[in-house]
Amino acid sequence: MGEPFVDLKRSHVCNDLRAEDIGSDVTVMGWVHGRRDLGGLIFVDLRDRTGIVQVAFTPDADAAALEKAHMLRSEYVIAVRGRVRPRPEGMANRSVATGQIEVEARELVVLNEAETPPFEIDDNVSASETLRLKYRYLDLRRPAMQKTFIIRHRMYQIIRSCLVENGFMEVETPMLTKSTPEGARDYLVPSRVEQGRFYALPQSPQLFKQLLMISGFDRYFQIVKCFRDEDLRADRQPEFTQVDLELSFVREEDIQAILEQLMQRLFKEILGVELSLPFQRLTYHEAMDRFGLDAPDMRFGLELRDITSAVRDSAFKVFSGTLAKGGSVKALNVKDGASFSRKELDELGEVARVHGAAGLLWVKIKPEGWQSPAAKFMGDAEKAEIERVMDAAPGDLLLIVSDSYTTACNALGRVRLDIIRRLSLEPERAYGFVWVTDFPLLEYDEQEKRFMAVHHPFTAPQDEDMKLLDSDPARVRARAYDLVLNGSEIGGGSIRIHQPDVQEKMFGLLGIEADEAREKFGFLLDALRFGAPPHGGLALGLDRMVMLMSGQDSIRDVIAFPKTLKAACLMSQAPNKVDPQQLNQLHIRLKEEPADNQ
Repeated sequence: MGEPFVDLKRSHVCNDLRAEDIGSDVTVMGWVHGRRDLGGLIFVDLRDRTGIVQVAFTPDADAAALEKAHMLRSEYVIAVRGRVRPRPEGMANRSVATGQIEVEARELVVLNEAETPPFEIDDNVSASETLRLKYRYLDLRRPAMQKTFIIRHRMYQIIRSCLVENGFMEVETPMLTKSTPEGARDYLVPSRVEQGRFYALPQSPQLFKQLLMISGFDRYFQIVKCFRDEDLRADRQPEFTQVDLELSFVREEDIQAILEQLMQRLFKEILGVELSLPFQRLTYHEAMDRFGLDAPDMRFGLELRDITSAVRDSAFKVFSGTLAKGGSVKALNVKDGASFSRKELDELGEVARVHGAAGLLWVKIKPEGWQSPAAKFMGDAEKAEIERVMDAAPGDLLLIVSDSYTTACNALGRVRLDIIRRLSLEPERAYGFVWVTDFPLLEYDEQEKRFMAVHHPFTAPQDEDMKLLDSDPARVRARAYDLVLNGSEIGGGSIRIHQPDVQEKMFGLLGIEADEAREKFGFLLDALRFGAPPHGGLALGLDRMVMLMSGQDSIRDVIAFPKTLKAACLMSQAPNKVDPQQLNQLHIRLKEEPADNQ
């Protein structure tokens, strides 16, 4: 049991104290990080969120304080009154900011005792993630975790400051809104007062921020929670935070320039890294051609090449069959990669198959010729042309995927990333930013038998492609842009449709009939008829940004109370059952569980 918290006022946080404070009387408070009992002399490492300071209990301390100091255990919460003194000669600790000094304790108050934690509160913790998430409040005490959340806090402040300086207003949009199931699944909230009706938690403030532009709020931003009921990965959560922007009377380059300025400031003030502006720009097709993915990792070379022309007249059925269907043959040259084992090549082949390819063809360029399953199916002239196109030399490894253009690019792009990992290639630079632009506006879904929006239904087509909306919608390019950092998409946006007739045409191309469009988006269509300005915006994934800037591997390590891959909170046990009376008030009846077959 702890002692009363009376007549105590903290004078300093632990990490404040330095050599210039020597001789000062101070009161510090925090958690016992460690204790070393040397008999008549006890040292305690006292920790708060700012850092650690050493407290020394000497025989000169108050007898009661010395007695209590012998009883201290890890994670006890204490307050110490004492005087700052230099550490003894040769005892300085350069690994901590307070390593030149210590607090000689005169008085000790035990504010609360603590049970033995289920894992050590230390950055080298060996506990499983499951255990750490169950006791998340203890996990968050670890200095590395607190450092991450200090970075996150500073990012909030810098983002707000930078955007306000650029004329933005912070406006909140609703958390309870209307379900418009065009993207991921919604999280639904039943209405108590309107039986059988539901709200949806927002996947994005998209429609509301467009309405704010129509309302005349030229520049809007919000750091906002969003919700998507989708399958989860290490970099996804069911609830996540994004920096949401919308601007009127702008073009793509205006929005990109503001984001570049914001990135430059974040990296300078938090990491001390100078970013060179403007960021590189690639069209969608350039990114796919060179790197196989629309979110390319620009820190490395190892680019894909198209060898379709080199095998145009090939008798090899793997190539000829693909080309007859209008497909492509993409290849990758791993310099000095001919030493890869058959096991490694099989593993790379599995990567390609997981990402849609029928297989991965490999060729080891040896001084005596090709070593490859395909060697006997191709003539010397064809082999020589492939080597020329690929700039191949003895000792190199060629990896080839023959498939539809999209599958060949994507599968080989994933193989490229796996090779970078396997070879532990050094990046050419620490941070590789790139804007990817000119995405397709639409893609045809064979299962749904209709076009789907690549970004969302409110993205404007390129002006010069407007004429293709009726004749060849698959070729229409979007006025969309993604910001990619080190192979991760950290933000995406577009110029929006601001003319009601174009928006109605877009709905029609997506197979949304006029009545359905009116039911789902009538308020937007009405608003567009009252003088909507040209506008566009972007959403920046804040959680992913914090993950990249703090060097974490999982997005769960940058969210205070995250969910698991099953969208569960192990600490609070959410989701959970609710009282039947609550369900009754919401007019909800659960389906009966099927009886177990005995």
